[in-house]
This record gives sequence, C-alpha cells and structure tokens, in this order.
Amino acid sequence: MSATQSASQSQEDADRERQMSLVRQAELIISHVLRGGVLLSAAVILVGVALYYSQPQPGGAAATLTYPHSLGAVIPSLASGSPEGIITLGLLILLATPVIRVAVSIIAFALEHDWMYVGITSLVLALLLASILVLGSVFGHGALERQQPPNLMNFALIALASIIAGLVGSLVGLGGGVLVVPLLTLAFAVYPEVAVGVSIVSVIATSSGAAAAYVKDHITNLRVGMFLEIATTIGAIAGAFLATVIAPGLLFIIFGVVLLISALPLIVKIGEEIPEGVTNDRWAKRLALASNYPDEKLGRTIDYQVTRVPAGFGMMSIAGLLSGLLGIGSGTFKVLAMDTAMRLPMKVSTTTSNFMIGVTAAASAGIYFQRGDINPLYAAPVALGVLVGATMGAKTLARFSNSTLRKLFVPILAAIAIEMLIRGVGYLMSGH
Repeated sequence: MSATQSASQSQEDADRERQMSLVRQAELIISHVLRGGVLLSAAVILVGVALYYSQPQPGGAAATLTYPHSLGAVIPSLASGSPEGIITLGLLILLATPVIRVAVSIIAFALEHDWMYVGITSLVLALLLASILVLGSVFGHGALERQQPPNLMNFALIALASIIAGLVGSLVGLGGGVLVVPLLTLAFAVYPEVAVGVSIVSVIATSSGAAAAYVKDHITNLRVGMFLEIATTIGAIAGAFLATVIAPGLLFIIFGVVLLISALPLIVKIGEEIPEGVTNDRWAKRLALASNYPDEKLGRTIDYQVTRVPAGFGMMSIAGLLSGLLGIGSGTFKVLAMDTAMRLPMKVSTTTSNFMIGVTAAASAGIYFQRGDINPLYAAPVALGVLVGATMGAKTLARFSNSTLRKLFVPILAAIAIEMLIRGVGYLMSGH
C-alpha cells in the first residue's frame, strides 16, 4: 500500500471513529432523557399515591373519584395539595416524555451533523404536537367516567400484574396495553373506556422504561424508528378522525384476522437467528438505515442491512391507523413490518418498536386525558408496575436469542388476534 493510500485509509478510519463517537453521544443523551422522565414521573406518582392512601377513604357513592382532566384543572388541584392532582401531574410527565424525547433527538442528530434526520425528526415533532393540540381539543370531550377508585389491596394487585405486562411488552415490542385492558375490565370491573385510556399510559410507560436501556445499549435503530414515525403519526391522526364514523367492532375483527394471517410467515422462519441474503434497497441507502448491534447471546457485533422500505412504511401507516382507531399501541404490527417486510433482526425489530410505540400513543394521549379516561388511581399502579417490568425486560433481552424472541412473539401474537376477534364480536353483538 502506498503512503497516499495509507494516509487516505487512516483518514477514513478517523472519520468513521469520530462519527461513531457522535452517534454514541446522541444515544446517551436520548437514553438519559428517557430515564430522567421515567424516574421523575414515578417519584411524583408515588408521592401522590402515598398521600391518597394515608387519608381516610370515604365509602359508598362518595367514594367515586373526582380528578382533574385538563391542564387548567391540574394547577388549582396542585395548589390545594390534592393527591389526585399530584398523581395526575406524574402521569402528565410520563405522557410528555416521548414528546420531549423526539425534541431531544433533533439536538442529537444535529450533534452528528445529520441534517437530513434533523429535518425528518422535526417533521415527526410537528405532526406529534399537531395531533396532541388539535385532536385533543377537537375529540377530547365526552362524559367523564365516574369509576370508584381501587382499595389499597387492588392497587397493589394491579401493580403486580402490570409488572408482567411491562416485562412481556418490553421483550416483544408491545405496549402492554393489550394485556392491561382485559386485566382491568375482567378482573377489576373497570369501565372499558377507562381501561383503554389507562392502556395508553401502559404503552408510553413500556416505551419509556425499556427504550432508555435499548438505546443506550445500541440495539435500537434510531433512524429506522424516526423515519417510520412519520407513517405511524400520520396514520394515528387519520385513525382518530375515522374513529368517529367507523364501527369499532368490525375493525377489531379485521385486525384479528390480519394478525392471524401475519403469524404464518413468522412460523415458517421461527428458528431464524439472523436474516440472510438481505441487501439495502435504494431507500435504505439514501436514508442510511443499515446499522449494527452488539449481540450478547452470540458474543459478537451483528451487521445488518434493510430492504423493502416502502413496504415497511406502508405497514407502519396501517399500524398508526389502527392505533388511532382502536386506542392500542399496535406494537404487534410494527414488529411485523420490520421483521417480515424490512427484514431487520428480531431484537432490532422489538427494541425499535418499543422506541416508537410511545410516540404513537402520545399522539392520541391528549384525547384520552381530556375525555377523563385516564383515571389516575387506575393509571398509577399500571404505570408503576409497567415501568418496573419494562426495566426488567430491558435487562433480560440481551440474554435471549433472536429465534427465542420470535418463539415468544408468535403465541402472544395469536393470543392478541383471538382477543381482538372476541372484542369485535362483543362490540357487534352489543350493537356498537
């Protein structure tokens, strides 16, 4: 090798090393923001819960919980020292974490001098804020569901069950909401509207709790996540509008059938560890989506490429649409899009889905909050339990192989599909 070639190679290596250093800085910033939001939220919620249950609780009809469900009502509630107001503030901090994370991502990409992704992430933030502010004010009205709060024993039981929901959700890229809704409605007789509102909290808690570790460990693909967030946010906005004119029962049935069909290609390649024969398509090259991640189970760094980006983008639009229509995180569809269409390794698909679902859920959180569907005494144990479970799951995932995660994901996918079919039939039989 000539001296000129050697110098050129050394310069390329130095540039690559400098770029990787900037990427790590960006990932650490995002991880710290997520972790800080989670810890602050949990601390505030715990203070409110301790105050609430340390006071004598009224019985009978007087036990029905009154709580703030608008920003204007939260401030005077806090000024009066209301435990319900303090818990609501903690929940609002949690709901705001994905929005702040997107804003901080703009700074992170700017540190990398990646101006294309500064623009992409700014677009995601604009769509997200428009969704929260516009949709929240347009659709965030309705009859406040007056639900009796749980006693301390039920509060603890909901929190314990939510740990499992957070653990499973963080491992396979789901929000945990599909587990939380039946838990609350069947085991604790929570109104369906309240259960769905609380499920939004569980989705954001799973995303924020797990993503902090996944981003720091360099498993999440930030560029894939941010680019596909454009599709999911637009889909969520469209879904919120369509939800006012389309019967939800039929949608649940369609969604259940689609998920069952989608399980077939996963079963065919259930033992696959790393996708083979994948080459970057022109969109993946232009958007710099290819990356790598350290696989602790395999003991080496896995390089991977990305294909069929338009197909993945289209599936993400559908995922966002379903999220807005049905009030779910649609993490199952996100994982399917990245695993089967874009051919990412399963660990990357589930961790990137975890990164994304919080933003998708935040797009509709304003609606549920202003409707009064996020009942703080039910949302609090779910948030605390899911945060603990998601953190446990994030520490556990590295020990799993991609094939093991797929074997875990398929039966959960089938169970969710069956649940959707049952809920759809129930809606139609009830005349909804």
